[in-house]
Amino acid sequence: MTQWERLRQLPAVYTQQLHELYDRDALPMDVRHYLSAWIEKQEWQRAARDQDFAMVLFQVLLENLDIQHSRFVQEESFLMQHNIRRYKHNFQRYQDDPMTLASTILWFLEKEKEILQTADLAEQVQFLHVEQEAMETSSQQDLERKMAGLKNEVQCMEHTMICLEEQQDEFDFKYQTHTMEARGEEADKNQQMKVLQLLVNRLNDCRKSTLSDLNKLLDRIDDLTDTLVKKELVEWQRRQQKACIGAPDNVCLDQLEKWFTCVAVCLFQVREFICKLEELVGKVSYDNDPVKIQRPALQKRADTLLKNLIKSAFVVETQPSMPQGKGPLVLRTNVQFSVKTRLLVKFLELNHSMKVNVSMDREAPQIKGYRRFNVLGTKSKALNMTESQSGGMVADFRHLTLKEQKCGSGGKGVSDISLSVTEELHIIYFDTVFELKGLSVELQASSLPVTIISNSSQQQSAWASVLWFNMISQDTKDVKFFANSPAATWPQFREMLSWQFLFATKRGLNDDQLEMIAHRLFGKQQNYDTCKVAWSKFSKENTPDTFWVWFDGILVMVKTYLEDLWRDGLIMGFVSKGKEKSLLKKKQRGTFLLRFSESVIGGITFSWVDTTATGEPEVKTVQPFTKVDLCQIPFHEIIRNYQILEAENVPENPLLYLYPNTPKNEAFQKYYTGKSGADSPYIKYIKTKLMFVSKENTPGAKSPMSSDMAQGEGLEPNNGPCGESAEQNGDPHPLESSLETYRPDPMLSGSVSNPEDDLLMYLNNPNLFDDSDILQDDQMLPDFSLQAFHLPAQQSCGSIFN
Repeated sequence: MTQWERLRQLPAVYTQQLHELYDRDALPMDVRHYLSAWIEKQEWQRAARDQDFAMVLFQVLLENLDIQHSRFVQEESFLMQHNIRRYKHNFQRYQDDPMTLASTILWFLEKEKEILQTADLAEQVQFLHVEQEAMETSSQQDLERKMAGLKNEVQCMEHTMICLEEQQDEFDFKYQTHTMEARGEEADKNQQMKVLQLLVNRLNDCRKSTLSDLNKLLDRIDDLTDTLVKKELVEWQRRQQKACIGAPDNVCLDQLEKWFTCVAVCLFQVREFICKLEELVGKVSYDNDPVKIQRPALQKRADTLLKNLIKSAFVVETQPSMPQGKGPLVLRTNVQFSVKTRLLVKFLELNHSMKVNVSMDREAPQIKGYRRFNVLGTKSKALNMTESQSGGMVADFRHLTLKEQKCGSGGKGVSDISLSVTEELHIIYFDTVFELKGLSVELQASSLPVTIISNSSQQQSAWASVLWFNMISQDTKDVKFFANSPAATWPQFREMLSWQFLFATKRGLNDDQLEMIAHRLFGKQQNYDTCKVAWSKFSKENTPDTFWVWFDGILVMVKTYLEDLWRDGLIMGFVSKGKEKSLLKKKQRGTFLLRFSESVIGGITFSWVDTTATGEPEVKTVQPFTKVDLCQIPFHEIIRNYQILEAENVPENPLLYLYPNTPKNEAFQKYYTGKSGADSPYIKYIKTKLMFVSKENTPGAKSPMSSDMAQGEGLEPNNGPCGESAEQNGDPHPLESSLETYRPDPMLSGSVSNPEDDLLMYLNNPNLFDDSDILQDDQMLPDFSLQAFHLPAQQSCGSIFN
């Protein structure tokens, strides 16, 4: 990059210094700009000491100004014609003292270097304080500078071609004149031949220099193309993969389009320069003409670079997705999906002229039972700028569907590899032809692998496959990936899990929550970074209740019913029972936390710390709430209205402080409805639900217990046969009966004359509670099935509405 190019790209504070430097007539900024490449190549230090050499540079300077003037005449730039003519006139005063002009130009160049050094120093100091995220920005800025340098070089080459043509025209004119004046004196002829020989030698040198500059220009373009295709585009493709599974990565293509277009435009100009050389050779040529020898290789190289660039520029901007799907890349037969392609090389003349065609699975892999599909709908669209908000060249397919072929399965030489429907990966292809200025290139883009289902019940499993593939694989055409899927490292896996919550709720998982999940997967470890998760452990083991089914059940519940609470950090969520108890035991009575159930799919519960008669802390946990409950009463209203009856005391809400020490109403106030108690909009529902309150039991007393409570998710004392041990030893299948007889509760004492007194109906309003509410007989229950309700555990002395 030239010194002048670097100066032009400096921040505003330094460009202001540059404007102040050139706010004088000694060396006009216009002259410095248009002759920048030539000025920086000259030996001004030598010219400042050598009169003859200074005179040569002075004459060449005037010639270059004449060339620029001619250029502006052709471009009909009246103002610049006037300015260049005035600058040349002012420079005439150095006719007798060209060394002074050389010293002046040298002084300006040295001052420019001082500005650059100051800017570089400031940039280095700033770099020391920039975090790693800024590295990408720095890389982009460097690429921007290279692009600007490339455009400037192309402009200089354009100027060089003009000079070459003028030099050739001069030779041609003199040669034609010499031929017409063949009858002159011999001495004159010899003198003319010497002049012609001198001119042809200069023309030859100029042609060699031009060819050398073209090769250097192509070297620069080759380097930039390599950076764009093998680095920037590959990084974008990986970011797109991660964005498809929830990562907050930037996948905007506008910057890449700008760079691709810039290089493509420059390559088309280089092709024009090469064509111009061919035209010049057609007018004037001679033995060992370097243009004749080197031009074909230059032409081939420029075409190859341009074709490779354009082939890489055709991409899938938005991956296939269904409107109501769980995520992109999961498609269902006979259900419409959309996908968008984009050409990163933007030429206005190609708008609406390039047709893009869609097809499916060119060659089926050697997999047993591999399905084939036909693409239906509008399968051909033109690339255009109207369907893109940024004005890019896109073809947006919005009404495509897939239909399974009835005949044939698998490719040639089908192997014994067999995959489930949701492990089958398929690729959608897009084809078009780029035709511009005599160049024709066939282009093809392909989607990331998609999974294709025929029933909505397969969607959860299909999304698991999409997550796993895009988390691990960077080979976007490996449709046999699940034939031998590699394991995921814990750093990869934890990042992917956090992305799911981040995408769904705008709040990811913190280190403590992820550590709980790691403990669930690997047991207690000093460092989980070396641990690996197998595909089978993620989505196959313990079917149907796999790890992914458990995790996704929580995610769906949070997204549907608890998003605000989760986003505000009120739900601790992923915390083990052991950690929960160790946290709550240290807190004051009534401190509670909210966590996800480890045994009930899509369940959330709360635990609180209470004190025993001896003053010891004891942690109690209520039965998990699921969508059956949350779809009727918001969770914050459950927390607000939850009450428990202990001994003969007045019913009270045991939930006082959200962990670690936030008063409950302060934490949840903004979610409450305006009314409470009997005026609550939920009271009608609450009044129709039984809330069972256990009084103190006598040995042999009977108390109701739900199947989930039997798994250890009920109210738990620290000293009772419940908690983690109860959860581990519990029956994993729901109990069929609604009421059964259980052993006496070890956490309760005292005596009750009538076992039926254990069962009370409480309507969540102390004013509504009286002796008539005590049920003396099962026949007094309302006419509905008790199996519709979750009943509290026999260990508890609490109530639950559900």
